[in-house]
Amino acid sequence: MRQVLEEICSISSKDCFNVTERRKSSFTYPLHKHSEFELNFVQGGKGVRRIVGDSVEYIGDYDLVLIGPGGLEHVWEQGNCTATDIREVTIQFHANLLSENLLEKNQFSSIGKMFEDSKRGISFPMEAIMTVYKYLVSLSSMKDSFEQTMTLFRLFHDLSLSDYRILSSGSFSRAENSESRRVGKVKEYIAAHYREELKLEELASLVGMSPSSFSRFFKLRTLKTLSSYIVDLRLGVAARELVDTSKNVSEICYGCGFNNLSNFNRAFKNSKGMSPTEFRLIYKKKKVVV
Repeated sequence: MRQVLEEICSISSKDCFNVTERRKSSFTYPLHKHSEFELNFVQGGKGVRRIVGDSVEYIGDYDLVLIGPGGLEHVWEQGNCTATDIREVTIQFHANLLSENLLEKNQFSSIGKMFEDSKRGISFPMEAIMTVYKYLVSLSSMKDSFEQTMTLFRLFHDLSLSDYRILSSGSFSRAENSESRRVGKVKEYIAAHYREELKLEELASLVGMSPSSFSRFFKLRTLKTLSSYIVDLRLGVAARELVDTSKNVSEICYGCGFNNLSNFNRAFKNSKGMSPTEFRLIYKKKKVVV
């Protein structure tokens, strides 16, 4: 299988971050990944297709996404966009820009959580974009580097308080957030046994709870029902195998714990907005040999 382009970000070891602003009419950079954080803002690019992990979406007039340093594949491609004047602001910064000790402090805890979530890619709502718009469009022209850095931290803080949305599934990006011990124990078991039939009673017994109590507890902590979590995990594994292997769709379906090909195809399309074959084709077209 072909590999994803590994981008070498142009951030000096003596600088905290790098800001690039562009005016463009097309998106030509291939599917890629890197070991730095990237905050990417696109204005006037309605119809552009954005791929982040196993998330494939068409953006509106404004799009703001933060991608963490775990090597998650991503790209903005032309899609259905016909605009001729698109504004793009890209901010890249080192993974260790803010130390773990600092991110654990109360004043930085929301930023720390946002950085952790960004390993799966996160998209910000319009309200958040409008809140930080003045920062995004002024950063590249600021002359005072200290003031520029403080502005970036203010931008981080405001975004971290917003109702952002995680894009890629954890099983595709291979990144999971920290959580309660009981939820973590169940998720570890599911990750190890997702190919098998998983019963509610069996999972509840792992943490010493009744099935009904565990169902309520799991949904409260994860905002998903147990069944939807298992399906999403299996779909994430399936998407990763569609990208990284040459297995056929049927083989991937049954290997990921689905027992019916039609149900798998339906679930995949409901989740990703396209069939498994279409998803594989998109990635095949966007990958480059390195």
